[in-house]
Amino acid sequence: MKRLATDRPARSALSIALAGCLLLGSGAAMAQSTGATIRGQVNADSAPAAGATITAVNTATGLRRTVQASPEGRYSLAGLPPGTYRVQVDANGQSASQELTVQVGQTATVDLGVGGLPESGPTGEATTMETVQVTAQAAVETRTSEVASYVSQKQIQALPQNTRNFLAFADTAPGVQFISDASGNTRIRSGAQSANAVNVFIDGVGQKNYVTTGGISGQDTSRGNPFPQSAIGEYKVITQNYKAEFDQLSSAAIVAATRSGSNEFEGGFFWDRTSTDWRARSRFEEREGATKAESKQEQYGISFGGPIIRDVAHFFIAYEAKEYESPRTFRLGRGFTPDQLPAGLREEYGTGTYTSPFKEDLYFGKVDWLIGENHYFELTAKYRDESETIQVQDQRLPPAATLNTNEETRVDLRYQLTAGDWLNDAHITYEDAFWSPRPENFIPGYFLSDGNWTDTIVRAGGSENYQDKGQKGWSFQNDLTFSGWAGHTLKMGVKFKKVDLQTLEQNKYNPVFYYDIHESLDVPVHVEFGAPVAGFGDGTASSGNRQFGVYIQDDWEVNDKLTVNLGVRWDYEQTPAYEAYVTPAEVVTALRASNAALPGSSVDVEDYISTGSNRKADKDNWAPRLGFSYDFFGDQRHVLFGGAGRSYDRNLFDYLQNERSKASWGQYVYDFNTPAHPCDTATAATCREWDPRYLDPEFLRASSVAGSREVFLNSNDLEVPYSDQFSLGIRNTWEVGGHDWSTELTASYVRSHDGIAFVLGNRRDDGSFFPSDPPGATDPPPWGIGFAPFSNLILAQNALETRTRSVYLKVEKPYTRSSPWGVTLAYTWTDSEQNSPLDGWPGGFNAETIADYGWFPGKVPENRVVLTGIWDGPWGTTFSGKGTWADATPRYYQNCNVSAWAYCYFDSYTPGEDFKQVDLALEKVWDTGGGISFRVRGDLLNVFNWSNYDGYEDWRGGAGEPQNPAWGTPTSIALPTRTFKLTFGVDW
Repeated sequence: MKRLATDRPARSALSIALAGCLLLGSGAAMAQSTGATIRGQVNADSAPAAGATITAVNTATGLRRTVQASPEGRYSLAGLPPGTYRVQVDANGQSASQELTVQVGQTATVDLGVGGLPESGPTGEATTMETVQVTAQAAVETRTSEVASYVSQKQIQALPQNTRNFLAFADTAPGVQFISDASGNTRIRSGAQSANAVNVFIDGVGQKNYVTTGGISGQDTSRGNPFPQSAIGEYKVITQNYKAEFDQLSSAAIVAATRSGSNEFEGGFFWDRTSTDWRARSRFEEREGATKAESKQEQYGISFGGPIIRDVAHFFIAYEAKEYESPRTFRLGRGFTPDQLPAGLREEYGTGTYTSPFKEDLYFGKVDWLIGENHYFELTAKYRDESETIQVQDQRLPPAATLNTNEETRVDLRYQLTAGDWLNDAHITYEDAFWSPRPENFIPGYFLSDGNWTDTIVRAGGSENYQDKGQKGWSFQNDLTFSGWAGHTLKMGVKFKKVDLQTLEQNKYNPVFYYDIHESLDVPVHVEFGAPVAGFGDGTASSGNRQFGVYIQDDWEVNDKLTVNLGVRWDYEQTPAYEAYVTPAEVVTALRASNAALPGSSVDVEDYISTGSNRKADKDNWAPRLGFSYDFFGDQRHVLFGGAGRSYDRNLFDYLQNERSKASWGQYVYDFNTPAHPCDTATAATCREWDPRYLDPEFLRASSVAGSREVFLNSNDLEVPYSDQFSLGIRNTWEVGGHDWSTELTASYVRSHDGIAFVLGNRRDDGSFFPSDPPGATDPPPWGIGFAPFSNLILAQNALETRTRSVYLKVEKPYTRSSPWGVTLAYTWTDSEQNSPLDGWPGGFNAETIADYGWFPGKVPENRVVLTGIWDGPWGTTFSGKGTWADATPRYYQNCNVSAWAYCYFDSYTPGEDFKQVDLALEKVWDTGGGISFRVRGDLLNVFNWSNYDGYEDWRGGAGEPQNPAWGTPTSIALPTRTFKLTFGVDW
């Protein structure tokens, strides 16, 4: 694009870094963010073994890596797939070997020796290898500045859970929440930042959602899983202080490694189920006397892997499916009861419950190929297909349902090249992911209200939700590691991605008619509808984005006690849909003549008028990372660590695209002149006499007033959101009863900046936002004022911030094969704030600026505890449990329970009900002795049937009225209630 000619310094720096990485090594390979590293000191007869040969062989696949020790006896084996290795040392004509297991992304410091043990090691001479030889389930990394926790395959397989979403165990890391709402939708959140700020790296490839919310693709309004759990080997949760190789996030990073085939043919099948009779009634089903809604939850799948050529090539495939029928409860608004509804609506209300269906299919395949010792290939592919019925509960009856589909394809080709002290990894990837909610019924929507159309009693008719949004493209990324500089491990990388972002948003395609129950059930008083804007399109937007990223980092072992991590990365993204946008001439004319342009207004309208050449991509995204760890006694038992760093996320295209999509698909309103709701058709542009032909959407759209739509405009100087992170902690290993226990205590501070918010640009005739009479008024905002011929002006700007102070405590006794039981404890204390009451879509329309809201408590529990335990009992049994206790999360509401309506303001409160849940599981395995085993498992979820509420009555009451007695009382519940789930499995 021509305007990029002025970006030569940034492009030159990028070109140099890219060229350097390609000259030093090229290919397409396994990402090092999931690869493990074994490093340390080699001694022969208690002296440094210069030139010693160290060979690591994966005992399952035969993968081999060989390096030579430096003149000081130092060695480093990088880029190892997680697993168990036989490590052999050859020096001075002597040799020794031991086995150890390393986990995803782990850097294990292991001192080796021949002709006598080394003088010092991780835990003393006799147990040098035992620190990491704890099997893949419990490796502990001590000399790191990262605030991180591991989730092992044993935990994934054994711990109880309601759904086979492997991310459900991420909350065993302090500071991280796995949230499931009343509809069953799931998301990951860390600190006060939203779920949008996380990223998940599977085999080193980021799964970022560039278009809609949820953080990773497929997790916006979905009960589905992002990946088949049987294909996940293990993963690592990095709460903060991740290294420079991680990008496109500003809160937690989750790094997962997929399973591979081995030299033995192995497979497994599972089927689990629960149903209506196996769950307790919810409090609402009991209180309202409603029939318990039919529910079912089935999950089943199969996995299989093995050798293509032993020690050379392997394959692994997995398939998982989920079939849900989830209960939903109706709750009429405005205090109405079902017998007060008209006959037709009463019939749709039925028993007051509904069963919402969901179906998901997940496929995964992987092939690896080792050529010699230095060339390693992998090809992986994932396909996800899901459909569900959503938006049926509370006031929404079944005809108003939305059919939601999620479809995702990802392919990753990788190649790893090793050459002496050099290791090169690269990826070529392809992705295609789309989220598409559509109305189940293409008929007019029907809102029954109690006087005003905002006072909803019940919602029927067709859904107004009509969208299709997603991303499609390919990427190349290359990581290069050099370990030949004594005491240093240098890593650098480059990433280029070309991804097309697409949205279709035709909300209110089904017009929504509002009826006053006190006037007429056949003649509406108000309608809201969508229609294409002639000459501008049909509500679609697209952008051919290009992303660039470069980084360099150094892990510097200053001595046997101090390690320093230094790094910096730079990221850049071009979004042509934003940068090349030209504000329509009629909008520019109206904007410059509007009240927003008056001297008394806080809006500079020129900041939002785009000429197609006055917007630039944000080029200032330099992110330094600094960390350290100090091993007090050089034995990895007591380590002080800390760090500071900046991390940049990205702006969601769903926010940026509004100025384009809303310019081509307008949303309009008409008021109908009725006796109880009179309006003047001669003077009010949106007033109409009722005509039954308006029930025809095409007739309604053809009659729309061209200029009465809302206009969305983006700031010309939008920047990328980011966070600054600081931490200081101490990590200890203690021997208790012959077992090693690890503890970690960390103090953390995270400050996030520049989140996008939407504010109302309308102003009154004097340029003010709120009315001057009465003095000090804080309501109402100037909706529909001062932007003729358009209705409202909505402005997008960088404004949202959060502040999070936390203390993390982690205690763990790892599960090992030699000690087959494990315990983890994660405690988090959080004091968080955010500079607005916005939750979900960031529309802040009740204040002139975001700063006028002031600071609110963050939507994070102050105290949260997660406790897990696993024990392999006698006769092939395994007992496990997980308990979660958390303070109630603050809620935001508009408080109009004041002296006059003009003084409504936003406030917060904390409900009285905390979150509590204990889950237990028992599994029995029968080994036939012929290579086939059978297993039966029972999970008892929410053992004590505690009610964990998801929604509350937030209306406190109107001006001059008594406080609403129902204010702050629960209105919806998050599942599960006490539920029994039965699982059968076969393994071979």
